[in-house]
Order: sequence, then C-alpha cells, then structure tokens
Amino acid sequence: MPITLTKHGRVAEILFDHPPVNAFDTAGWGSIPQLVQDAGSDPETRCLLIRAEGRGFCSGVDIKEMQAHPERIAELNRNNFLTFRAIRDCPIPVVGALHGFVIGGGVNIAGACDCLIAAEGAFFSLPEIDRGAMGGAAFMSRMLPVQKVRSNFFTGGRIPVEDFHRHGSIEKIVPFDRLRDEAFAFAETIAGKSRKALELAKEALNLIEPWNPSDMYRIEQGFTLEMYGHEDSQAARDAFVDKKGAAKF
Repeated sequence: MPITLTKHGRVAEILFDHPPVNAFDTAGWGSIPQLVQDAGSDPETRCLLIRAEGRGFCSGVDIKEMQAHPERIAELNRNNFLTFRAIRDCPIPVVGALHGFVIGGGVNIAGACDCLIAAEGAFFSLPEIDRGAMGGAAFMSRMLPVQKVRSNFFTGGRIPVEDFHRHGSIEKIVPFDRLRDEAFAFAETIAGKSRKALELAKEALNLIEPWNPSDMYRIEQGFTLEMYGHEDSQAARDAFVDKKGAAKF
C-alpha cells in the first residue's frame, strides 16, 4: 500500500511509500484524512508522525492523472482540502519528517503539521504556476514570511530547508540516515505527555492562530478551478507530462 498507518506504542505513523516520487492521485489523497482521523481518535495514541520512504517526502498531486482527467479536479481539490484540514485539526500533535523534495501538496502537508524535522539537502517548492494550478501559499505562509512565499509562488523555484530552519519552522536538520530515529525520538518526547493536556494545547494553539490556513487554502482552490478553465492550464500540464519543462507563454 502506498499510504499506511502503523502504531508504535503511543506514536502513530503515517508512511508514504509510492514510487517514484510520492505523487498521489485523487483516490490516494482521499485516503489520507481517514488515516489521520483514525490515529487521532485512538485514545492510546498521543502523537502522529508523518514521514516517507523513497527519493522525497511528497511531490503533491499526480499531474498525469490531471492531464488525462481534468474533470476530476473538483474531487481532487476536495480531497486535498480534507487532508490538510485533518492534519491541522488532529486532536493530537502531528510531527512531519521531511527529506528530499517537499513539493506542492507536500508543502501543504508540512505546513499543516505542528512540528517539523528535516534531513539535510531537503528543499521545498510550489511549482503550481508551471503546472496550470494555484494553491499552497496559505500553508507555506505558516512557515515563511510573505515576500519569500510570493517569490516562490511567482517563480516556482526551490527553497532550501536551511531557509525554513532560520525562520524557526523546522525544529532541526539532521543527516538523512538519522531522520527516522530523530523524528521518532522527538515524537516520543511529545507522546510522554498527558493526552488530555496535549488535546487542550492543540485546541488552544489552533484557536489563537491569527487565521485558519485551511479556510485560506479553500479560497486558493477557487482560483485553481478558475485557472483550470483557461487553455494555459492544460498547456502547462501537457508540457510537464511530455517532459518539455515549463510551458512558454
């Protein structure tokens, strides 16, 4: 299975393992919210860890599916929204362990998490502008200042993990071969606290946040649908699938 939930004592783990790049189709995204809810509703679980195997953490949506089936965009959007909302609203803390690439929907998963640990050499990117889509700035804005987010959004470029660490959104950067152990150790530290205290802390922290990124992301998705209605959107996806790089306009 490309996306699995496993319990390790008081820590639950959602693992992405979908070669080659952990890009999920509509059904894949649709499976994640329930896994998050299952982990959060288990009274014996006190922390959820999300990590991945393979070349990178997550490269977002399956562009090939969207190129072949653009009519699925509304369902895909809904599943994306439910995934990120489930992570942010999970009643227990969620830790993300990031490596390699964190792209598109992967950025949103990371941004929805409560705490992040990353491997050396990791990078983030929102290439939506080159994929005929919108979305992602709301959750990236939990991790970086507005101008940095906009620069990435307008260019579709890469941001090294060190930039996130300097802004305090990454708890620590570790060698790749230590990522799993370091992430579990951090999650187990959280899991040693009172479940009730963690639930109240998570609820309070969400409520005092100045704005809800899930709501802001839902606004962004409206612009994704608008973009999908333009011929440039299909041209962008065609260029990506045909390995021509970014389409020229």
